[in-house]
Amino acid sequence: MKNWIRVLLISELYLVVTLFATEPRILKPGDPLTVNMDGKRLQSVDQVIQKEIANQKIPGAVLLIARQGVIVYRKAYGHAQLSPVKEPMTGDKIFDMASLTKPIATATAIMLLVEQGKLGLHDPVTKYLPEFTPFVSLTGDTARAPRIWHLLTHTSGLPAYADTAAIKAQYGCPCPEGVIRTIATTKKIAAPGEKYVYSCLGYITLAEIIKRVAGETIDQFTNKNIFTPLGMYSTGFCPPKEWQPRIVPTEIVHGKPHRGLVHDPLAQLMDGKSGNAGLFSCTDDLAIFCQMLLNGGVYGKGRILAPASVRLMTTVYSEVPNFGRGLGWGINTSYSSIAGDLFSQAAFGHTGFTGTSIVVDPSTETFIILLTNRVHISAKIDIGDLRTKIANIVAGSILD
Repeated sequence: MKNWIRVLLISELYLVVTLFATEPRILKPGDPLTVNMDGKRLQSVDQVIQKEIANQKIPGAVLLIARQGVIVYRKAYGHAQLSPVKEPMTGDKIFDMASLTKPIATATAIMLLVEQGKLGLHDPVTKYLPEFTPFVSLTGDTARAPRIWHLLTHTSGLPAYADTAAIKAQYGCPCPEGVIRTIATTKKIAAPGEKYVYSCLGYITLAEIIKRVAGETIDQFTNKNIFTPLGMYSTGFCPPKEWQPRIVPTEIVHGKPHRGLVHDPLAQLMDGKSGNAGLFSCTDDLAIFCQMLLNGGVYGKGRILAPASVRLMTTVYSEVPNFGRGLGWGINTSYSSIAGDLFSQAAFGHTGFTGTSIVVDPSTETFIILLTNRVHISAKIDIGDLRTKIANIVAGSILD
């Protein structure tokens, strides 16, 4: 009951924020006080980030904070690369977004197709992937096929990941068709809707559905329908050579920095055009995307999403109230610590394995973009505490 009440309250709060906004906001730099934020308190983020750099948790970072359409903080810290030679971090650097690909590219593309009447959230996955096998219980009972919304909320019954070495050995690399075949026929671990398992496989499946419905790969579809219309010109899959000097490397592979090639192993098998990872972007472009969401789906002269789609993506989906997921974004999940302790329950966000994260709080019209490449030092480093501290500092600086 409490979860259902929470869903209703957040939905109503979101409607209040969006319906009573006078007109869509366009981002501009400004003083924190113009949007009732304490600039001195905000500066505490510097010490927190510098401490993480000194403790060798991250090589560097780029941070952008905005409220009510005003960018109140945009700063680069430390280094973009430590080995084999040091490179300073700059505010225009492009990062491997890792799992931020899921809500920004894949889920947004799916909602666009829903709005166009080309697919439905309650359509069975087998409508588009007939080869997708069902969950079979220990007693031999066959579950119904998962729906599109099951994939979006990580409740489809798919496992979290796949054996990339086995796929590569069987099909080679890249091998998009082999990956899709493997996912479709893999043993499902639960009936649809029974269990929440954060799954990269579900979002790779969604990208394949986009391809079969729209006739375009995810990189083509998102560039044409999302990133170019928004003016996000430093965002996309498989970054071109001219972006290379701006790209922050991830791991060091055979003594060389892994730069401009997707870090995620499954996305590598998908030739960099995957639904779970593969997107590259920078703070300025991501700020446009976040403001678009706060504007109810519109930014500048173009509308990307309907307000109804934004609401479904950024509030707990009513079919799975106990799992805390919207259709793409996390609201009240194990990943919610990135929103800290002080933002409202309407706050939503997502992280990326490489060290990226976004937090948006509709009730205060605030968002935080923190981009790091923690895997450049070690993939085992946890920066969850850093994200929480930054969110608390930002929320604590809001004066109204």
